[in-house]
Amino acid sequence: GDRMWHFAVSVFLVELYGNSLLLTAVYGLVVAGSVLLLGALIGDWVDKNSRLKVAQTSLIVQNSSVILCGVILMIIFLFKTQLLTLYHGWLLTLCYILVITIANIANLASTATAITIQRDWIVVVAGEDRSKLADMNATIRRIDQLTNILAPMAVGQIMTFGSPMIGCGFISGWNLMSMCVEYLLLWKVYQKTPTLARKSAKVEASELKQLNAKKDSDVKPAEGVQLIIEKDVSGFEPQQEKEVGCTARIAEPFITFRDGWVAYYNQPVFLAGMGLAFLYMTVLGFDCITTGYAYTQGLSGSVLSLLMGASAVTGIMGTVAFTWLRRKCGLIRTGLISGVAQFACLILCAISVFMPGSPMDLTVSPFADISARLFENEPLPTIASPEPEMIFATGMPNLLNGSIAPADGDPEMSPEPVPLISVSLLFAGVIAARVGLWSFDLTVTQLLQENVIESERGIINGVQNSMNYLLDLLHFIMVILAPNPEAFGLLVLISVSFVAMGHIMYFRFAQKSLGKQLFVCHTPDPKAAPDSSPPGNTSTV
Repeated sequence: GDRMWHFAVSVFLVELYGNSLLLTAVYGLVVAGSVLLLGALIGDWVDKNSRLKVAQTSLIVQNSSVILCGVILMIIFLFKTQLLTLYHGWLLTLCYILVITIANIANLASTATAITIQRDWIVVVAGEDRSKLADMNATIRRIDQLTNILAPMAVGQIMTFGSPMIGCGFISGWNLMSMCVEYLLLWKVYQKTPTLARKSAKVEASELKQLNAKKDSDVKPAEGVQLIIEKDVSGFEPQQEKEVGCTARIAEPFITFRDGWVAYYNQPVFLAGMGLAFLYMTVLGFDCITTGYAYTQGLSGSVLSLLMGASAVTGIMGTVAFTWLRRKCGLIRTGLISGVAQFACLILCAISVFMPGSPMDLTVSPFADISARLFENEPLPTIASPEPEMIFATGMPNLLNGSIAPADGDPEMSPEPVPLISVSLLFAGVIAARVGLWSFDLTVTQLLQENVIESERGIINGVQNSMNYLLDLLHFIMVILAPNPEAFGLLVLISVSFVAMGHIMYFRFAQKSLGKQLFVCHTPDPKAAPDSSPPGNTSTV
């Protein structure tokens, strides 16, 4: 249901606003900004409350928000003409604002759900068996990849053969049913795993700083040790609550925000997390930007769907590679190997920029398009509806790469088709890189699970989400500043550079953690057995 909604909400907003991307852009900006600012606060809330309460609350809020959005969108689709005439269209604008606000709440609740289930519950369920934890992480990611394919297909078919209003109703009904099923499943997992009911108390900010300082001074453990031992916070007796003034209550969220980022910086896996975040600063993914560029290069919708399917397959291959590499070489080395594999594949993308068919033109300013809109008051371009058979033709007449139709309009003088060498290399690199990308993502995910103490899991993963959204937001800003196709090659090169910087950060983390053993590939961390560690050295989870 969540994947359906993430795909459909952008389509609905485009449909509502007359095939304009304005509402979709506003929605994306609001979502990214909200997680960036509130990620630490969401994580802190996850840490301070019981696991079942957090999971149930976030699940109900998320699905209820999606259902409410679906109902409002159905009303807008039904009565859009009447709403346009009421109060000079301000009522319709208010509906747009309401939809974006509620959809943003749904996304924040989805973030809380992901943090508590994928970063906390799964660690407790796996216990001290690191291999089991890796297998569970990989399984979750495979399910995520499959739903990323199936959910848009289902919604797309319903909207194609039905209508957007029917699509809204279907998503609302699906989320209502899935909320009940998910609620029951969460309750069953909670009942079968008694350790989920035990949770370390949230430590005060001053105590967190002391723990982080102590953690920095400790010697890094070898990779073959058990899961990180939970800091003994039971000795911290809760002090009597003192009356808090109004000013302190107002300042509390800001203090939590600051302390969350400081705690994140002090984590031993800080560089690994930053390395993952830097991978979000890229146009080399199957998002609306890359899809739009592919259309301008003459790829048809059917070809793009096949490419997306191939990327999902390679993503699943990445989850398989992760579990195999982790068993053979260890978790940290798996991230290093995955990073090298991803970067090697992205070299193809960098090469594609200079191949025949690439629209890159350094004589055209990357900011020419936006400067024309802002300073020369040029109107937005309007494209007449083309003939159906020419929509995805590889000839791309009079639009691309200087392929302009002859002035005399002679129909026999057809323009040369756009060479597909460049775009083929680009997508070959993007698809092949998914193996290393998802293996690296799973590596960093498990490093965060194993090396962040239980009382800080929520806030640290909340800040990690904020970092991811920050770099993702920067990549959208980069595209907004240089939207013309001639500048896409520069965006590709910048993206490859950021990926390289991210993996350099991870290499530094791996070097600090393993030292001279970094390139010694052997089978580490065998499955943990309860009797293999000293009595007082077992994990509380």
